[in-house]
Amino acid sequence: MSSPNTNQEKSGVVGRVLALPQVLKKKVLGICRLTKEIAQDDPRKVIHSLKVGLAISLVSLFYYYQPLYENFGLSAMWAVMTVVVVFEYTVGATLGKGLNRTIATLAAGALGVGAHYLASLSGATGEPILIGAFVFVQAAIASFIRFFPKVKARYDYGMLIFILTFSLISVSGFREVEVLEMAHKRLSTIFIGGSACVMISIFVCPVWAGEEFHYSIAHKLEILGDFLEAFVHEYFNQPQEGESEDSKGDSKDKSFLEGYKKVLNSKSIDDSLANFAKWEPGHGKFRFRHPWDLYLKIGALSRQCAYRMEALDAHINSDIKGSQDFRSTIQELCSEMSLESSKAFKELGSSIRTMTRPSSSDTHVANAKAALKSLKSLLQSCSRKETDLLSLIPAATVASLLIDIVEITEKIADSVNNLATLTGFEVVDTDKSPKVPSQSSHCECDEAVPKTDNLQVVILIEESALAVSDNEKSNVV
Repeated sequence: MSSPNTNQEKSGVVGRVLALPQVLKKKVLGICRLTKEIAQDDPRKVIHSLKVGLAISLVSLFYYYQPLYENFGLSAMWAVMTVVVVFEYTVGATLGKGLNRTIATLAAGALGVGAHYLASLSGATGEPILIGAFVFVQAAIASFIRFFPKVKARYDYGMLIFILTFSLISVSGFREVEVLEMAHKRLSTIFIGGSACVMISIFVCPVWAGEEFHYSIAHKLEILGDFLEAFVHEYFNQPQEGESEDSKGDSKDKSFLEGYKKVLNSKSIDDSLANFAKWEPGHGKFRFRHPWDLYLKIGALSRQCAYRMEALDAHINSDIKGSQDFRSTIQELCSEMSLESSKAFKELGSSIRTMTRPSSSDTHVANAKAALKSLKSLLQSCSRKETDLLSLIPAATVASLLIDIVEITEKIADSVNNLATLTGFEVVDTDKSPKVPSQSSHCECDEAVPKTDNLQVVILIEESALAVSDNEKSNVV
């Protein structure tokens, strides 16, 4: 007789087997939903996938088409490998990898052939020893150079390909007779694969890293502006513009209060996009030597601001509120600082996005600085009068963080103005008031106004004259 535990285990296994189709169905449906979300969120990713397939199909012809295969042989596979490794999402990333791979392959191929020639002069006994020494020396030196910061940032992939190509040509050349022919075929197929990647990436629905970086910086500033506006709404319980008291605490404000987290973790993405953008040729409003370092500076300042906002977010849900009277005292100035800084951030973000000079950001920064000075004076006077200083710490910490944000806002505004000057942002005329018409072009309109005045004056004069004449007649009678 079987034990009850054995029966339970069998029933459990049977149940899992029977439930397996449902589990697989849920996973397949989940993958389909995720695929749909990714495609709808950014259709360019679907286009990129098609571009990669097109590039691999084109270079595969060197292997399938017999005349091309006879010229290149098995080396045609290097073109396919190059496409798989080099083709990236943005034009800058593809160009960077393509140029790194091409230049490194050329340099390493030439040195590899030279090393093989020098080693062959030493005879059959000394040749493998010299080749091993050359491989050791170049691998050690190239690996150490990869630690240099600038090389690590832009040429790390090239140094890796240099080590690989030199080693392959040097070592395989020991068994191959026609080293030059082998190197020529590999270099040719790598160049063909890299060229296919670059051409398709640039001319078929290109995705420019510079544009991605440009708009991401603008979006970061807008996120910071939304946070400050939502912070005033949540911390001081003030309704925003066009909002009723009943709609406070909605999910939209919650999402704005969490937006700064995207800015905090953006350093690696910014560095990568800036590196890729420097490889790209001039396109649209972005010239070849565009000041991408200024974008990095603005991004760094925005992260500094986001760190302060993370601390402010902690004070919203904190149980320690401190003195309510003190909060009420500084509420107006803190709210003004937050809202003016919010308007400045949004104006600066819109300026970068549209590549137009900011029109009112300096005014908002000036207003925020004026409120900052008043707040500092108020804090000094309150600290002298208040005996329980511990009750002032929570609200005073919030005020101090807002002061730091205003100072960072001023630095960001200066950086955006420098960017606008260097890149030649367009000047938009914000004065929408009607212009005064000139006398030469609108003479009829100019004459119409005084005619009406003259009629009124004439009527008054005539009435007064009639009154005078009646009086004279009465005197005469």
